[in-house]
Amino acid sequence: MSFPEKDQGLNLLENAYELSNPTENSQYYDRLATDYDEAFAQGLGYVSPESIAEVFLSQSTEADYPIADIGCGTGLVAEALRIPVQCVDGLDISQKMLDASAAKKLYRSLYAVDLTGPLKHLPNDYGAVVSAGTFTHGHLGPEALANLLALARTGALFVIGVNVQHFKQLKFDQLLDGLESRNEISRVMSTDVGIYSKSGHTHSKDQARILSYRKLG
Repeated sequence: MSFPEKDQGLNLLENAYELSNPTENSQYYDRLATDYDEAFAQGLGYVSPESIAEVFLSQSTEADYPIADIGCGTGLVAEALRIPVQCVDGLDISQKMLDASAAKKLYRSLYAVDLTGPLKHLPNDYGAVVSAGTFTHGHLGPEALANLLALARTGALFVIGVNVQHFKQLKFDQLLDGLESRNEISRVMSTDVGIYSKSGHTHSKDQARILSYRKLG
């Protein structure tokens, strides 16, 4: 049985929310890589990448490069940023998703990586770290958010989207308050935006909390 485009995208989303570990994430996204843009992003009107790009471009300076795109998937954030290839690297747990983004020629370098594990083998001098859609149900939690500081140099800009319900359930605010109190990051600014532009599906009113801050010394 084939699903209408919207229903297929919704199926992909609901199944993704049920993932429970890095292996499941890698295998799942490997399977859907060829359908991701059309069935999910276009089918549900997924606009978080554009929102992340808009916030980044409104706050960034010439020093905030290169960029690490966390959970880059098929490259939707890089497409929305519309910046030169040499300015952004992509990181994702799924090699097939990375292959899809490589075909678009959007990134300087691509890294297959489990962001819940050690990051010492990755570059650590990024001027900015961005992410859309990776900090959500079944994916990354607040501990991974703290780990991302290791990728960036002092002063780097972070623009991270977190599913609002996920943010509240996993108490991201406690982690951020701790990082602020230890002067590891600047004061966090946040804004809530819609994740999807298309109405009429069960997640059409879901929101992402876009966090922006800078890494301190």
